[in-house]
Formats: sequence, structure tokens, C-alpha cells
Amino acid sequence: MPPGERSFFDLYAQNFVRAAVAIPRVALADPAANAAQIERLYAGAAAKGAAIVLFPELALSGYSLEDLHQQEALLRSVLDAAAVLVRATGGQAALLVVGAPLRLEGRLLNCAVVLSRGRILGIVPKTYLPNYREFYEKRQFASSRDALEREVTVLGQRVPVGADLVFRCDELPDLALHVEICEDLWAPIPPSTYAALRGATVLANLSASNITVGKTSYRHLLAASQSGRCVAAYLYAAAGQGESTTDLAWDGHGMIYENGELLSESERFRDDSQVIAADLDLDRLVQERMRVTSFVDCATAHAAAIAGLRRVPFSFVPPPSPVLLRRRVERHPFVPSGAPERDERCYEAYNIQVGALVQRLRATGIKKIVIGASGGLDSTQALIVSARAMDRLDLPRTNVMAYALPGFATSERTQQNALRLMQALGVTSGAIDIRPSSEQMLKDIGHPYAEGRRVYDVTFENVQAGERTSHLFRLANRHGALVVGTGDLSELALGWCTYGVGDQMAHYDVNASVPKTLIRHLIGWAAGRKEVGDEASAVLRDVLATAISPELVPGPENATPAQSTEQAVGPFDLHDFSLYYITRRGYRPAKVTYLEACAWARDAPGGPVDGPYTLAEILRWLGVFLDRFFRSSQFKRSALPNAPKVGSGGSLSPRSDWRVPSDSGAAPWLADLETARDWIARSSSGRTEGAQGAGKRPRHRSKTAVGSGIRSHGRRPGRKRSTRREHR
Repeated sequence: MPPGERSFFDLYAQNFVRAAVAIPRVALADPAANAAQIERLYAGAAAKGAAIVLFPELALSGYSLEDLHQQEALLRSVLDAAAVLVRATGGQAALLVVGAPLRLEGRLLNCAVVLSRGRILGIVPKTYLPNYREFYEKRQFASSRDALEREVTVLGQRVPVGADLVFRCDELPDLALHVEICEDLWAPIPPSTYAALRGATVLANLSASNITVGKTSYRHLLAASQSGRCVAAYLYAAAGQGESTTDLAWDGHGMIYENGELLSESERFRDDSQVIAADLDLDRLVQERMRVTSFVDCATAHAAAIAGLRRVPFSFVPPPSPVLLRRRVERHPFVPSGAPERDERCYEAYNIQVGALVQRLRATGIKKIVIGASGGLDSTQALIVSARAMDRLDLPRTNVMAYALPGFATSERTQQNALRLMQALGVTSGAIDIRPSSEQMLKDIGHPYAEGRRVYDVTFENVQAGERTSHLFRLANRHGALVVGTGDLSELALGWCTYGVGDQMAHYDVNASVPKTLIRHLIGWAAGRKEVGDEASAVLRDVLATAISPELVPGPENATPAQSTEQAVGPFDLHDFSLYYITRRGYRPAKVTYLEACAWARDAPGGPVDGPYTLAEILRWLGVFLDRFFRSSQFKRSALPNAPKVGSGGSLSPRSDWRVPSDSGAAPWLADLETARDWIARSSSGRTEGAQGAGKRPRHRSKTAVGSGIRSHGRRPGRKRSTRREHR
């Protein structure tokens, strides 16, 4: 690699930053011992690539000293201990944020001291002092609002002081830190709110927070809410063992949140010291802030309040060797990995689809549905939704008129599954062979197939797709029914549908906002819970076991589908991953490649040893996705029928999440992908030697990666394209 260039596989090269929360065992009223413990934990976290290491409130002295904080001997000892930590940071890159009682300008303040490279960057006093129930902090401390000066001299250094400091990294411009203390988060408007509006992306809270029954869930609520509303990361460090139990108890609760999502949490009530860490995605935060217009509006509305916040620059240069990502990267971002969350997602998705279809039927006064049933995933899901819509409307399921429409390549397996499912659901079933009408059209247009030649081109495929759609619309005319579409989000993203008189069109589409990976889980969920009965559940399991296929090109035999969609356009696992991070997050292809490698690639440094794909395959299929999505298929999405938005990253409707021109190009995205390809090649030689976090590779990323005292949540673009590329 060129000098100064970081490895492609380095998290800092991809705008991640590693943050650590340390919970030391406190030596009450012994600042020297506490400084030694803090130095040890800080050095360990810094050695593992952390940019920020946060410690609890008053960690240098212990929180529960009460009136002893006003003793001169203690305050002098705290200054001596702080000097030790200042020197300890001289040879480290990471920020150290630690709590200490400091007498400044005649006032005793409960402070967070921010240290970097042998300097005190700033001192942040606590703003809101609790003085109720078990808390009497106003007896000992003054508020940040009582500070007389904006700068003070501490340990021979001139230092900014106040709750209005935002520490911004010179080398990583999206890394900006704000610090607040315990009760500040409990206030109606925490100081970190204004800091976030001023650009702080990482909010840190030094807390003591004694434990009482039920308090943990409220801490989670506060941290999750603040990180979500501020679109920020939130680090939380509460005091642990060693604090006085004269009247209170302590659990050492550490948390790291990012935009409302818990990334890491400490082991509560642990007797010894511990450090947790998480890799924060700064791109996620800055992209989301850019998109959420109310965030910008709020900053404008409070411009006077945030104008006075001061920015303090600091330098952080990551370790020279690659720092490998230890964060869990979900392989299926549209599908939660946890069973309870997945059940909730499936329940909500089904009810959104059913409720939306019910409303459309009520609004139109139409009481019947026409739907094509192929025995594949999409039509199966749409058929279940249609049947449930009739249940919701107190109409007979026989009002769902489902038709198998076999063509030249329909397999026995899929057709039988379609017919069995219709019967099991109790809908009106029918079968219409579209081959005669397709043969007539092929003859009318002079297609070689009509002359007995085996020419299976895009016209041959689209004639069948068009005949199916034409039959469904005419059946709807005849029976006064609504045509329910079956196409899903993944196929729309790839343009894998026939435009106009084809499967791109319907009166109402219930699947248009549901990706293929989620449809698989929805059907599996319905089968596993027997939501549609034993007989139908057996059919659903066989549908899941059948290869995804358009069934438009015949093979040597028709027992099973001869075509494979995923062999033609690539695996939907990867395409759905790309779709989510490009449309929902707005990431560049290089970043998407990096994340896909972390989740899927068995040959990527730090990737899962059991990954089903290689880096070369990921690059190949991402190139296919970018070309199809940005260059050749937008015109189909610009003319979508009505469909409900189901997921937060799940609509390509021009009336919802995706408003783009039909005649744009793909050049910037394909160029960035080539940049990633070259960058990977340059990073490949000796790529894991000395890597931070290198070691035993996971089979797939566990929820928590544990190591050395730190826990954290842890085919090329130019290939021959499918004939269904543009106008299929």
C-alpha cells in the first residue's frame, strides 16, 4: 500500500471509531490507587485500538465520599492522581475521560476531565445536581453554571472549562465528543442535546447511579432515547464495586448505544474491573442527520443556544496496524436475528400488509381478489395476505380467486404446491394454461419459436409474463375483482420484473415493500407457528425448499424449476444487504463491500470462517446490483402501483422513500466499487499481520466478542447479463 494509506479492512478507514467504557473497582478515598487502576484499564483499551475510553463519575476519588470531598487532603491527592493520568496519556493516542472532584476558582465542582497526549483538553463540570431522595450533591458541589471563568489553570496548563465544550477530532472530522455527568441525562433537556445539534456525534456520560430494583431498565430507556433523538452514540459508565454501601448499592452498569441501538453492555454486579467496547459507525450518524429534516430544523430553532458552544480540537491517529471490526454485522439487515424481535417483525409485517389491502378493498367497495399463484415465495405470501384480508372483512375466503397459470417452463413441483395451497387456504382455485395464447402471440409477431426453433430470448420470456398478467386483469374485469400483485422489493430493486403488461403491474401490490429475505422468514414464521393450519404449513415448508425461479425457460424435464433466479442475477442475501445499506443508509459501495465482507466473506480479515462467499464474489454481485439498480431499472420503479410501506428501509415507490429520475446513470457508484477493488488488492499482502483484534475468527459474529478484558457487541460487473435485464 502507498505510505500513509490504511488497510481497506481497518475500521478507521471505513469511518468507524472504537469507543470503550471502563468500570474500575474503586479504592474509596485513595486517588493514587484509583489512578493506577485507571491507567491500567486505559492502556489496555488504547492498545486494542480505542479512540475514547470513558470512566465513571468521580472515579479518581470514589463517588460515595460525600462530605469528604471537601477535605483538602483528598483534593490535593486527586490533583496528584490527575497528574499521573496526564502523563499516562502522553504516549497514547486515545482520549481518556475520567471523573474527579476539582476546586476551581473557589468552587468545588463534580468534573469530567478530558485528557489527550499529555494535555488536559477540557474540564466539564456537572450541570444538574440532584438534591432529592438519597442525593445531596448540592451540599458539596456547585453547578457548571456557577463557574466564574471559561478557562482555568490546572496542573500548570490553561484549560477550557464548562458544559459547552465539543471535542472535535482533526483526523476524523465526523468524530466530535460531548461529555455530561449522571443527572444531566435525567434532566428534561440534557446538555448533550444542544451539543448534538452543534455537531457532537458521540455523547459520553460519567455516572455513579446507585442501583435500585427496576432502575436498570430506566437507564436503558434514557440512553436509548437520547442516542435516538440526538442521532448519536451514547456512552454510559456507572460506578461499580468498591463504592460505599453505607446506605446505597452499586452495580457497575456500562452501556454503549448508537442511534437507539444497544451495541454493548457490561456485566452488572461484577466484583472486579471490566472494560466494554463497541465500534461506532459515524457514517450512519451523519447520513441520518442529513436525511432527518427535523434534526436540522431543531438546530435552527435553537441556533442562539448552540452558537455559544465551544469547539476544542484534538488529534487521534489510529494505530499503524489495521484495527479489525469487532461489531456484529447482521447478515440480513431487514430481518432481526433475535427470535422475539423476529416474531414481532413478522407479526407487524403481516398486519401491515393485511390492513393495507383491507383498506383498499373497503375504499373501492370491491369484495373480490384475483391473484396469480405460482407456487413460489412471493405469490405464496401474497395469497396468505389475501386470505387473511377476507377474514378481516368477514367475507368468505372463496372471494379470493387464485389461478395457476402454467407456461412452457412451469414445473410439476411448483404447480402442485400452488394448487395444494389454494385448497388448504379454502380460496377459489383455478388453472389456465397460457401456452396456447402465448404460442398464438409468438406466431403473430413472427418469433422463431413459432417455427419450431428453441429460441428462448427475452421476448419468449416476456410473452409468457404478459399473458399471465393479461389474463389476471381480464379475470378481474369479469368478476369485479381487484388484481393483487406479488412482486417483492428485491426484484423491484434489480428490475427483475416485466414492465407494463407483466408482473410489474397490478391494482394493488402487497409485497412491493418486502424484501425477499424477509418474505422467506414470513413464510417460515407462518409455517412454524401453523398460522394457516397443518396442511398449508406443510406446503409452505416445501415452497421454502424450492429454488427461486421465474420458470420461463424450459429445461430437459419439468419435475423441478429449470431456471435459477439467483444464478442469473445473484444471491438475494447479498442483494438485500446492498439494497439496505445503499438506500436506507446512503453508503458508498466501498463501505457496503466492507460490511458485506465482515458479515459474509470467509477470506476477509476478521470475516466469518464459515462465510458462504468470497471477496471476489461479493464484488462481482455488488457490481451487478449497482448496474441494474442505478442504470437500467429505475423506469420500472417510477411507475409502480400502490403498495404499503412495510419496513423503515423498505420502499422504492416514487411516492415514498425513493424519488429519482428514470434516466440517471451508475457511473459514480461503479467507479467507487472499482476503487474498493483496487484498495482491497493493495491491502491484501500481509493484511492481518499485527492487526488489532486479529485472532480466532468467528463462525459468524456472536452477539458479544470477548477478548483480553474488553467486551464488544460486539461474478464481476462486466459479465453477460440475463435476458431479463431491462424490459422483462
